[in-house]
Amino acid sequence: MSRIVLATLNARFSHAALGLRYLLANMGELRGETALHEYVISDNTVDVVASLLAENPEIVGLGVYIWNVDQMTRVVTELKQLRPDIVVVLGGPEVSYESETQPLVALSDFVISGEGDLAFPELCRALFAGQPPETRFIQPPVPALSEVRLPYDLYSDEDIACRTIYVEVSRGCPFTCEFCLSALEIPVRLFDVEEFLAAMQTLLDRGANQFKFVDRTFNLNLRVSESILQFFLDRIRPEMFLHFEMIPDRLPDALRQLIARFPPGSLQFEIGVQTFNDDVGALISRRQNNEQLEDNFRFLRGSTGVHIHADLIVGLPGESLESFAAGFDRLFALRPQEIQIGILKRLKGTPITRHDQEWQMVYSRSPPFEILRTRLMSFEQIHEMRRLARYWDMIGNSGNFTGTLPLLVEHGESAFQCFSEFCRWLYDREQRAHGISLVRLMQRVFEFLVQSSITDELTAAETLLRDYQRIGRRDIPGFLRRFPLQRPGPPRQEPLLAPARQRRHLAE
Repeated sequence: MSRIVLATLNARFSHAALGLRYLLANMGELRGETALHEYVISDNTVDVVASLLAENPEIVGLGVYIWNVDQMTRVVTELKQLRPDIVVVLGGPEVSYESETQPLVALSDFVISGEGDLAFPELCRALFAGQPPETRFIQPPVPALSEVRLPYDLYSDEDIACRTIYVEVSRGCPFTCEFCLSALEIPVRLFDVEEFLAAMQTLLDRGANQFKFVDRTFNLNLRVSESILQFFLDRIRPEMFLHFEMIPDRLPDALRQLIARFPPGSLQFEIGVQTFNDDVGALISRRQNNEQLEDNFRFLRGSTGVHIHADLIVGLPGESLESFAAGFDRLFALRPQEIQIGILKRLKGTPITRHDQEWQMVYSRSPPFEILRTRLMSFEQIHEMRRLARYWDMIGNSGNFTGTLPLLVEHGESAFQCFSEFCRWLYDREQRAHGISLVRLMQRVFEFLVQSSITDELTAAETLLRDYQRIGRRDIPGFLRRFPLQRPGPPRQEPLLAPARQRRHLAE
């Protein structure tokens, strides 16, 4: 049993709650009386409540995010029904802003806004001393990172074997993109680099191989980013996979030379392009040199083995469907391995709301609070883009259609228009965007290529079978057996690379 329980609901088991580990690492003399519990959003609410109550806690601290706020509301409701004496403390981005209007907040006892590494332990001490704060809403000053204890020793052996290891060497962001909470986190602050690298060495010694850096702008401080890349390059091993979020237009020669030395498949860069429309960028206070961005992409694709996960956003103020389509085509021409098409979300506290009236921004009132309609994009257009994003993930990003994708999107002048035609055709026949098996999807692609006279039956069949074999399948799908196709030979030795699904999870 523990007097204090820290808990959250992760999106999936492979994720690990870095924020909770920071809290536990900084509990000081209360660390031995504090337990950490992680659940996933698919867990039954009653089971979560039972697990929490089994600790017989006095204080429960909960991490609340856009993906778990609904489930967390049910957990707190039932927790308070059963044990109203338990002090519930909320933290996390979803409750750090606009707190007063949230039903979940009304159920809780305290809310800590922003970084709670030091504020949560202080609150626990005050409560145990019988000196609760005068206000429910605690807004602590931003802590000096020199005073924050690193949490990496709290990753268990099971975490290292089965989960993504989240790490950070900095907090904050120098940019003011209005759709992002990082716009509120100025200036950028650094942890002690030597202490951080010592912690990374300990994780490596324990067998950790996959690291996701959650720094919003890893390549901002070139001295630090070079030090970290050199550290991992000196210790590179076949299983290692590193994920970084990069500024699109900042890749000087010194950084390029280091990146080019990493083996293929060991680095993934998440690069938030978001929009190529300069007018939209100016509206949302986003500074980006698109010509330099394109040069950086060409270098990464032509001279390195980096896996590029590039982001575009649907529904930004001032962005029309035609403008988005032009941006997609421009990005597609740069050949990133993945293009993540995201729907704009209204994150609480972000300045994007200042455009609501002028651009007629209408958002869903349910998590994840996605845009429904703007002045330039109708509900129907945005909804179609939501389906297109799902189909692109299944075909363009999955790695299952490497050879077939060019047939789908390169038979016309616009890759976006070509793929949009396929999406409409596919949805007319399936009436769904989820639950389509790989073989059925391949059959539908085959039918579209042939019926649309994009290619002949044999070429389509041969191309799809090569893709099917490339991902390790040894059989021939039933719809292809009538063709004179070569039976699969021994599996080829491919360069080691994290599976496509795992890479996408690292980028989420």
